Amino acid sequence: MKIVRTSPVSGKRNELDIDITVDQIVAWEKGTLIQEAMPNTTADEREFIKTGITPDEWDVMFGSTNLHD
Repeated sequence: MKIVRTSPVSGKRNELDIDITVDQIVAWEKGTLIQEAMPNTTADEREFIKTGITPDEWDVMFGSTNLHD
């Protein structure tokens, strides 16, 4: 599923194709922890879904967080 978010860091609109379903998104929006609602996603993908911040932006802001290393 294509997820589109605007980064609060750069203001850039980013798109990422993530292997999730509408049901998983709905479960998360209703309060299920994202890692439980979407167990097949990576930490980077979950961060993007939650915040719109890309791995590259995290690296610029905080250095390598090892989320995607």
